[in-house]
Amino acid sequence: MSKFERRQLLKAGAFAALVPTFPVPSFASFRPIAEDAKDVWHGLKVGVATYSLRELPIEKAIQAVSQVGLKHVSIKNVKNHIDLTHSKEERKQRAQMFRDAGIIPLSVGNVSMRKGEEEARQAFDYARDIGVSTIVCSPSHDAMPFLDKLVKEYDIKLAIHNHGPEDKGFFPSPYDVMRAVEKFDKRIGLCIDVGHTARAGVDPAESIIKCQERLYDVHLKDISALGDKNTPIEAGRGILDSKSILDALLKIQFQGHVGFEYEKDGKDPIPGLAESVGYYKGLLAGAK
Repeated sequence: MSKFERRQLLKAGAFAALVPTFPVPSFASFRPIAEDAKDVWHGLKVGVATYSLRELPIEKAIQAVSQVGLKHVSIKNVKNHIDLTHSKEERKQRAQMFRDAGIIPLSVGNVSMRKGEEEARQAFDYARDIGVSTIVCSPSHDAMPFLDKLVKEYDIKLAIHNHGPEDKGFFPSPYDVMRAVEKFDKRIGLCIDVGHTARAGVDPAESIIKCQERLYDVHLKDISALGDKNTPIEAGRGILDSKSILDALLKIQFQGHVGFEYEKDGKDPIPGLAESVGYYKGLLAGAK
């Protein structure tokens, strides 16, 4: 894509965020699953992984999600937002702050689960108190037997997050997750991070199709380079094939959270997050 084409695409996306949207032709392979023609996301539950807003207080984080025009979140367990150290009542009150602003929490995480069953149970309590059905997590391989027990007890799904080539011994790619969970309850699945997936040498779109049966969450982003070092960048400025990723999500009619995880600019994430949202909106609007 030329710089001119990209500028036009971003312009279209930003404009779409400010004015009512109308149905226009999308990719030839897209089969929109939303009956509402005004749904710019074609039925996908697109939101923000609040790790993107980790350095903002909860009030400003909520404002930021609304400002970029999204209505779903995956809540990161940081003290600024809703943490494992908060009481049950505090968790419920803080989660209600999102809902009162018209923002629906769909999952929590990424939550570590590498210290045994007691730590994992605390994460399940945390998710139950917030009122979500999915925990994005990073367990160890030997945690699977007790996680199998906990997903049945709580009826909460686990989405194991892959973390790229530097996550040796755990889950570099989505396929590493699938191999680890295939013998356990289907509520143990995965969160595909498209950036880390590409860095692990796997096509993100292809993995979405192949892992669809246990895919419960997605982290949407872009990266500037492959390799062992994570290099986050605004969507559209990097190397990922965002069109194919969207195409795959729509093809499988994905109903989990699709969360923008903008890891750059922790102290001032809103401009880059807004640019990323605008870029993806432009893709879905069929902008040229």
